[in-house]
Amino acid sequence: MATQRITFGEWMPDQPGITGALMDAKNVVSQAVGYGPLPTAATFSDAASENLTTLVAGKTPDSDTKLFAAGSTKIYDVSGVGVLTDVSKSGGYTPNINLDRFRFTQFGDVIIGTNFSDAIQSYTLGTSTLFADLSASAPLSKYVTVVRDFVVAAFTKESGTTYPTRVRWSDINDETNWTPSATSQADHQDIPDGGHIVGIRGGEFGLILLEKAIYRMSYIGTPFVFQFDNISRGKGCVSAGSIAQTQGVTFFLSDDGFYACDGQNVTAIGAEKVDRWFYSVADESAFDLMSAAIDPVRKLVIWNFKDTFAQRKLLIYNFKTQKWTYGDANSDYISDASTAATNLEELDDISASIDALSVSLDSILYMGGKYFLGGTNGAYVVTFNGQPATGEIITGDITAGYRSVITLARPQVDNGSASVATASRTLLSQDIVFNTSVAANSENRISLRSNGNYHRLNITPTGANWKTAVAVDIDIIQQGVR
Repeated sequence: MATQRITFGEWMPDQPGITGALMDAKNVVSQAVGYGPLPTAATFSDAASENLTTLVAGKTPDSDTKLFAAGSTKIYDVSGVGVLTDVSKSGGYTPNINLDRFRFTQFGDVIIGTNFSDAIQSYTLGTSTLFADLSASAPLSKYVTVVRDFVVAAFTKESGTTYPTRVRWSDINDETNWTPSATSQADHQDIPDGGHIVGIRGGEFGLILLEKAIYRMSYIGTPFVFQFDNISRGKGCVSAGSIAQTQGVTFFLSDDGFYACDGQNVTAIGAEKVDRWFYSVADESAFDLMSAAIDPVRKLVIWNFKDTFAQRKLLIYNFKTQKWTYGDANSDYISDASTAATNLEELDDISASIDALSVSLDSILYMGGKYFLGGTNGAYVVTFNGQPATGEIITGDITAGYRSVITLARPQVDNGSASVATASRTLLSQDIVFNTSVAANSENRISLRSNGNYHRLNITPTGANWKTAVAVDIDIIQQGVR
């Protein structure tokens, strides 16, 4: 009898199972070794009067934090442990004909938002009580960000005319002045090729993502103010909601898969791993409803998308291990967020019982000024700090080089165990059908009897506080021939 340790390697659904790649890694996240649990989305707020489509966090140098959520006609302050207060400008907002969601950025102490229908909005942290129009000279725009000391708008509408390739910026250190003049550095630039602007991200330099090109926007001072360099011709972005940025790297979805751009190079991160799988399961007609966010704690980029069965899913990339997983979204939109500190009295707003809280009191959700992964689901704000989702890991094809029988499995799960199901085939051309899953006994042993030339194992980690699923040890013997 031979004992094999099957370590949980990389999930690469674009590759055949015989290569040894994992065939499934659902509701788990990649770690340096093995896979950890994916928390579920837990309801965090009261219900808004409309479905929420955006979540944004703001923070001042004095650690004054604010969390805002927006729907199509209102912006809400999300205070304490989820109390929603309407902080829209008087009269609210007009939904865009294309139902573009609000998009936000922060410039100093000012939260700035745009919906391509109303004037760009502003809210000064610490002093404002309602959002208000930013400036009469600011254009309507689809996208907004901050590049160095400038507020930058893209895909603008000015005097009734739409400019889908225009980038326009405010005066230096003055988000209210957008009028070009001899003394102002405010100006604009129309991008000559690459199609329409799909999104823009800021920082020390700006990154402009178009349908078929990517441009870098670099500050050079007067008289030209910014220089625009094409760093990718022919490769662009297909969804504004697919763009996420961290540590100077911007992640996005192109027409053939997922990429990362550091302002100099565009690198494929999903090629021969998940790109073909994603395009086979995603509903391309719903790409406008995608969203993306950074989980700074777990070093993850996460995309929320709708699949061909109209179910929302998460595609998850660990940018440290460079490995992928996916999961059930249980949300319509995702974003990084932060909240103010919460006291025990405020907890009564969510639950009369500490035991009934959907999120542990140890969570950073209750610590002031801490960033966390959140989102929206219908009319509610949610946070991904709930109980672990039911994970599933499926190995590639295991072969001993001859017809064999798996007789025993011992899951290697830190602080937990697992249930295991087997699927065995004589030929690779045969269908894969898993037997009933069997839970480990008190000695962490699972008795099995599954014979064939090729075997796959479906592992479901168990235990309320399991930490890392590393491997499964199996006993495998040669099957006799009659």
